[in-house]
Parts: sequence; C-alpha cells; structure tokens
Amino acid sequence: MNKSVTLGRSMAAVGIVGALVATPVSSAYADITVKIGEVAPLTGPASYLGKDTENGARLAVEEINQNGLIVGGQKVKLVLEAEDDAADPRQATQVAQKLVDDKVVAVVGHMNSGTTIPASKIYNDAGIVEVSPSATNPAYTQQGFKVAYRVVATDAQQGPALADYALKTMKVKKVAIVDDATAYGQGLADQFEKHAKVDGIVVLSHDATNDKATDFRAILTKIKGEQPDVIMYGGLDATGGPFAKQARQLGLSQKVLAGDGLCADDLAKLAGGAADDVVCSIAGAPLAKMPKGPAFTERYTKRFGSHPVLNSPFAYDAVYVIVDAMKRAGSTDPDKILAAMPATSYQGVLGQTQFDSKGDLLHGTISIYKYVGGKQTLLDFVKN
Repeated sequence: MNKSVTLGRSMAAVGIVGALVATPVSSAYADITVKIGEVAPLTGPASYLGKDTENGARLAVEEINQNGLIVGGQKVKLVLEAEDDAADPRQATQVAQKLVDDKVVAVVGHMNSGTTIPASKIYNDAGIVEVSPSATNPAYTQQGFKVAYRVVATDAQQGPALADYALKTMKVKKVAIVDDATAYGQGLADQFEKHAKVDGIVVLSHDATNDKATDFRAILTKIKGEQPDVIMYGGLDATGGPFAKQARQLGLSQKVLAGDGLCADDLAKLAGGAADDVVCSIAGAPLAKMPKGPAFTERYTKRFGSHPVLNSPFAYDAVYVIVDAMKRAGSTDPDKILAAMPATSYQGVLGQTQFDSKGDLLHGTISIYKYVGGKQTLLDFVKN
C-alpha cells in the first residue's frame, strides 16, 4: 500500500477524531431524570385520602412526561417518589430525611398538618421546596421557613368562615367544641372558637379527645346536658364519623360543624344516617366550581377508575406549580426552584395560584357543605 495514502488516511482519521473531541456535544437533547417527592398517609384510617392525594400528584407527573418537559435546554423526565407517613409525625420526619437523601428537588406534601409541620424543618435545612396540598394549620407557614408553601386556604380562614356561617345562617347562639388534639383538629377548633367569640357566640365548653378514640359517649353526655345550639368537631372523618353517629344515638339533635377533615364522601360510611347531621367546610373551591375542575375529574376518573375524593386537584396543581418554578428558573436545582417560587402566578385546576410572603395563598376559598341522604351538597362558598 502506498505510504502517502496510508499516512493521508491516518491523518484524516486523526482529524475526524479531533473534530469529534473538539466539537462539544449539544445538551439540548440530553435526558435528565428529576425526582419529586410526595408524602401522604397510605396506611391507617386516612389512607383513602392519602391515596387520592398521591393519585393527583401522579396524574400531573404522567401528563407532564407525556407532553414533554424542557428545562434550561434539557429534556427532563419526572419521577414521583411517593412515600407513606401514616399520619404519624415521627414517621413523617423519617420519610422527609429519606427524600432529602434521595435527592428530590421538591416535595408535594405532607397531607396532614401534624406531619407537615415537623417535616418542614428537615426540608428547610436541606433547602428543598415543600408544597402542601392540604395542611391548613397556620403554624406551618409561620415558622419563618422559606421552603414552606401550600395551595390550600388555612384554618385562619376556614375557622372564621365556619363561625360566620353558624352565626349568620344557622343563627347559633351557643356552641360546644370538641377536637382530636392533633395539630389539624385542635388548630381548626381554636380558630373557630376565637372567631365565634368575636361573633358573640357563647362557647359552653371545649373538650379534647384523640385521633384514635372510638367511644365519645362521656363527652357527648356532658354536652347533651349543656344544650348547645350546635357542636363543633375538629378532626378527621375516622373519628368525626363515629362522633356524629354516637351523638345521634344519644338523642342529640344538634348539627355537627366540622372542617375538611370530615368533608369527604366516605363520611356516610362512618356516620351512617348521622352524616345528614354534619355541616362542614373545605379549604378550597368545590371541584365542580374550579375553572378546570370538570376536565380534571374526567382525566382522573379515566386514569384511576374512581372519582376524585378531596385533595387530588390540590396535589395535581402543586406538581405543576413546582414545574412552573423550574421552567422560570431554567434549572432543576433545588435552590433555583426555591428562588423562583415567590413569583409564582400559575393558572391551573384550582384557579390562579399566587403566594404571599409567608407561602400562603394570596386568595383562598372556603366551601360549606351539608349532607343529604349521605351525599355531599354545596351550601355556599366564600372567596377571600
């Protein structure tokens, strides 16, 4: 073989290799995988609410991946890392640390105020955004943590809305209050009591039970003797359902006022016919009244074979709010996502999501419901 030809070919090969080395490979089509954490109780009495919450977040992640997500010139695939905190504060902190160690860039959760609040310290120390779809206790965003956000109204809005409805619509003059001693139940009951007193409603008593209780007859017998116009219960449906059922069995005819912890379709299974004695609030607009609620319901039902329960549209929008921050930041780095969160102005299923300086919704909505034949029926909803 001619040496000059061989040399020429060798030099050409070197030139090609050199060109390949010298030419940077474009990152525009490089795939990166980004983890978003999601935490809710998937075991225990509130597991059906927790699964609904997870489903909402999962639906959003699947849609975003299907439509394609580009952040900072890179194609991003989202992975939802769903965890169970069993509505237990200690387990919640363990799960939070696991998500931090697994390098999630943000978290949708937790579901309960009593788990969201202790977990928030861990996310704050790690600089990871936490967007709760359902924690309503005001203390969550009053800790001064820059990572803490929520896409639901607070008990500081929900409690007064219930008290105002009791006064103006139900004409209540005297009330007895019971809570389950959790951050959520007690927090809501305290906010209700505070505003009820401002409204001039007489608070005859405020008793505490716990979130594992099954027998409320002693408290209810005492309340029966006090003869209130209404009974306010702060807690979840796992205890609130039996509470309402036992109240009816003891001959109490008073309505039971409650928050979003009782305001779910499963209340009728737990309270039986006494569900019709419950008037409750939800810290958010009715799904049917949400701007994109009907379309969300259709997609959710098609994907999971059941209707949304309560928190799923909030968890769904929480994912989109996080992704919106990613896009605006042009980065999937947790610190860049965090820096972009305060300027959020996202139009989703819930409507317009914007945050105040603490991470609370700039405009919250409270809905009031009753039950007729065990079916939830809208009475009123208030925007503030």
